[in-house]
Amino acid sequence: MKVRMIALVLASVLAVGAPAWAQGGTAAQQPPAQASEQQKPEEVPIYTEAVVVSASKVEQQIVNAPATVSVVSADTIASSPINNYAELLREIPGVNITQTSARDYNITTRGATSTLSTSQLALLDGRSLYLDFFGFIAWDLVPANAFELKQVEVVRGPASVVWGANALSGVINFISKTPRELNSNNLTMSYGNFNRQPERGQQLDNGNMYQVNLTHARAVNDRWAYKLSAGYFSSDAFSRPTGVIPNGQGTPYPSFTNTPTQQPKFIGRADYDAPNGAYKLVFEAGYSGTEGIIHTGIGPFDMTRVGLSYGTVRFNKGAFKANVFTNILNGNAKGLLSVGLDGKPLPFTFDTQTYDIELGHVKTFGTRHVVSYGGNVRRNNFDLSIAPLGNNRNELGGYVQDEIFLNNYVRVNLGARVDKFGNIADPMFSPRAALILKPAADHSFRVSYNRAFRSPSLVNNFLQTSIVNQVGLGAINPLFAGRTFNFAVAAVGNQNLKQESTEATEIAYTGIIAKRATVSAAFYWQNNLDGIFFTQNGRYRATNPPAGWVNALAPLPAQTALGVLEVLPPACASLTAPCNTGGLPSQFTYLNLGEVRNKGLEVGIDGAISAGLNAFANYSYQWKPEAIGFDESEMNLPPRNRFNLGFNYNEGRVLANATYSWVDEAFWQDVLDSRFSGPTEAYGQLNGAVGLKWGGERIITTIKAINLLNADVQSHVFGDFLKRQIIGELRITF
Repeated sequence: MKVRMIALVLASVLAVGAPAWAQGGTAAQQPPAQASEQQKPEEVPIYTEAVVVSASKVEQQIVNAPATVSVVSADTIASSPINNYAELLREIPGVNITQTSARDYNITTRGATSTLSTSQLALLDGRSLYLDFFGFIAWDLVPANAFELKQVEVVRGPASVVWGANALSGVINFISKTPRELNSNNLTMSYGNFNRQPERGQQLDNGNMYQVNLTHARAVNDRWAYKLSAGYFSSDAFSRPTGVIPNGQGTPYPSFTNTPTQQPKFIGRADYDAPNGAYKLVFEAGYSGTEGIIHTGIGPFDMTRVGLSYGTVRFNKGAFKANVFTNILNGNAKGLLSVGLDGKPLPFTFDTQTYDIELGHVKTFGTRHVVSYGGNVRRNNFDLSIAPLGNNRNELGGYVQDEIFLNNYVRVNLGARVDKFGNIADPMFSPRAALILKPAADHSFRVSYNRAFRSPSLVNNFLQTSIVNQVGLGAINPLFAGRTFNFAVAAVGNQNLKQESTEATEIAYTGIIAKRATVSAAFYWQNNLDGIFFTQNGRYRATNPPAGWVNALAPLPAQTALGVLEVLPPACASLTAPCNTGGLPSQFTYLNLGEVRNKGLEVGIDGAISAGLNAFANYSYQWKPEAIGFDESEMNLPPRNRFNLGFNYNEGRVLANATYSWVDEAFWQDVLDSRFSGPTEAYGQLNGAVGLKWGGERIITTIKAINLLNADVQSHVFGDFLKRQIIGELRITF
């Protein structure tokens, strides 16, 4: 019934023909041409499709891209009621979001996300934000202020053919404005208050958050321009869930102290434009820091003094590009539920350095071929307390891509990439083939095939630690209700892991209707092969129980006490198969498990209703993933239905924004162990903002609201509750 209702709503929106915000991104609007005698006094707004680079590393309109791309424009960013980039991307079809604390959120396209989502690549102006040591993105370490962004491009589906490893489910590319484009000073200050009294969670007084961002940009002359920016965000902790996990096992939510977050950031950038456009040089360095809760497969950790410093040099000469960057990450954290064998919270310190050199070039051959090619070399140095045996990794990769124009109606995109990683024996091959049919310039039908991969992270290969687990003895005998038994569990890496990969096929349509709206639809099916899962692979034998087991159960007879321990099957004696049922777990590790078959549908419409009003609607459906060769209980299950609807208004002295998102129920197993797995309920979230411009737009005052209806939004079974947030913002440009 839910699916039918949502489909009817979306069909109504499409039928009305009111163009909306954005499957393909909010397009730039050009001023109407001067009216002629034959024209009406009020021209229909001209709708110009956004240009993207993330789909193939070559500038192209979305209608010509070989992959499905969504764009969030600067205008949308400016009016959206956001205080993090997860909220900004929530309205894009096919994008799943989990926010588990005031600072910790994860983003995955076309698949279930998790507490540590490892399949999504993210970049800022081409610099990778992927943290190789754990294989995930810390989104709060994106250093750019929202005011500085030109657009955000989201490629949905595999993209390793040009971006290499870790673009397994897609790419999110933040593209910033140049100092010459900014050429101003901007001060943004905001203060917010949020509810912390969910119906099923920890009851707390209201929390506070505030943010300050300052950007100074100047074009000194026709050659030099520079930018300095800084920001600081602070938020109290959100409310934790309490009571029993809704999984039928009666497992109570574990109690731990939730902590606030503080996030400073700085950027310095200088651009040099050579005379006559001969070449361009960009020098940039920055820092971003964070504190607060991060959730992992072995429980939540409290991160303190975590900082990412970076430096980059970019060189462009015509179609040739070179990019050199370094990411230096260090910090420490302590387990809030994970206790070491010494009885103290498990410590986690990390110090990593990444060095990367990338080259790329584009050439045309005749009138039918646009060939792009390039590659990169990457070096990682690691020093991790929980993975002491791994200390470095080398990576090398190269690609070539040919866009073939057969005629005005048919073009083909063929590409391939080869990568060699130091921790994997054989090279990885990532092909892409796309057939694009264009019955008209503004319409395209696309059939494409992609293959992408993710390399095991350092922690996947070399994790080496032990934690203390607990079992309630009341489950064995009611006389022992309230008593727990502590036992050791090892968490180890697996150096024999293969890369996990995805093979995806997509049928898609993109069209621009009456120069006012972008309409798009995509149907995809993909097979995820050799997925890397953190899973139990050992349990204590009945003949070899954990130390102190019998004494803990006295005065029960020993044979009764040991009856809960199943004999370890032979498969559990190695690192080749999971062993996740029965008995007390003795070891967890990372394993390549079988195949996951996944398919989905995405439709959307986005465009200009009037000169100042854009609107959008989109719908995503994901069929339940099918596990082949392993038990379904090892997987997170994504929401089947997602629906987004909204508008963006910016005209005269007024700006406004409103979006409504509805997300179906989901299931989560990436928690401490199977006792804590469970579902989250479906939820709807209404966000909105209204603002006024003063002094010729030099001053903008805005009131923003997130989750205006104050619903109990819990996007992960272990995550915090996101309740209503009311934020006041002042922006001054001078």
